[in-house]
Amino acid sequence: MKTRLNLLTVSCIALGAFYSCDDTDDIINPVNVEAPATYSFTRNNSTTVDFSGQTTRIEMSEVILDALLDNSLTEANIDGKFGHIQGSNDFSDPELNASDKSVRSKVAASVDYFGSNSTAAAAIKADFDGYIAQQVNEIFPVWNNTASKGVPGNLQQAGGGSIRYINGDGLEYNQAFAKALLGGLMTDQMLNNYLSPLVLDEADNRLDNDLEVLNTGKNYTTMEHKWDEAYGYLYGAEATPATPTLDQDSFLSEYLDRVEADGDFSGIAGDIYDAFKLGRAAIVAGDYELRDQQALIIRENVSKVIAVRAVFYLQAGKGDLATDKAKAFHALSEAYGFIYSLQFTREPNTNQPYFSRTEVQEMLNLLTANDGFWDVSAATLNQMSDQISSRFGFTTAQAAG
Repeated sequence: MKTRLNLLTVSCIALGAFYSCDDTDDIINPVNVEAPATYSFTRNNSTTVDFSGQTTRIEMSEVILDALLDNSLTEANIDGKFGHIQGSNDFSDPELNASDKSVRSKVAASVDYFGSNSTAAAAIKADFDGYIAQQVNEIFPVWNNTASKGVPGNLQQAGGGSIRYINGDGLEYNQAFAKALLGGLMTDQMLNNYLSPLVLDEADNRLDNDLEVLNTGKNYTTMEHKWDEAYGYLYGAEATPATPTLDQDSFLSEYLDRVEADGDFSGIAGDIYDAFKLGRAAIVAGDYELRDQQALIIRENVSKVIAVRAVFYLQAGKGDLATDKAKAFHALSEAYGFIYSLQFTREPNTNQPYFSRTEVQEMLNLLTANDGFWDVSAATLNQMSDQISSRFGFTTAQAAG
């Protein structure tokens, strides 16, 4: 574990080229870092935690999901919400309209994965643009028509259940968008951007953090804020984010809650929360090795949430194919989006996802081959489930719940 230099020692290092320092009174003091009971950090009796931008993007994302099921809207209407420009009248909430935040701008925008790969970033953004365009141009015009193999429209779940709006392959574009966004925005920004040493330690961030140099007009250091922004992509919709309850949005919060409820994975929510708290405390203490250890824990467990739910929905869809196609297609559409999100996961101690974009696309192509969900086989769904489960070190039976 690293130790933190006291203020005078840091100053000696910074000015060592010009001055000598008597270090007999400035021995490096070890710091025993302990996580607080809640995600609450203060300086001068005021909070240092701020992730308002993440809360705003989660709110915008929720509006976009609702818009994808409003067939009175145009493609331009929904595109405006997705790629919001400050001051545009895209939302019913004036605060969102006034915001300089945008969902689209942060999709596939992490420094680790896309900082030097603008081609991949553009292709992923185009996928999301395509889900919007296809929903408006393929699904909205046939909103009241009954779907069949190769024919888009609606399909109602058995017993008068929910109506699903699907393309000719059985895919719900809105579900593909939602679950892919969970990866392409929330997961990518958290794991591959804000928890990245390239972001946390950028420029003079370490020295500024050691010296408690605060951002202009703010009560936090840059490094503290970056860690908090990662936290915000999971807990930003919470009424009391310091003590999260989960299931507060349609993205990571909801599905971490679902995985936590599975006895085979119980404790995962606490592991993530505890790692966020201890990592933030480590930043306050200047223990950057401990900070990075906590980032590894977060990366591994958030990635696992995506994998578990991908397998869960593949198996749920398989179970309903023979008796309730609408319900099965809904589950498989969710699986589609979670599989898409696998490319944004992060394998610990690497700069790579558990599944590459190429591997993800191969699975999606297999899932939608020929007539897609209408004739996908149980064997294919099992094969795909086992492929994901084995990569992450759990079993298909465990994820199936």
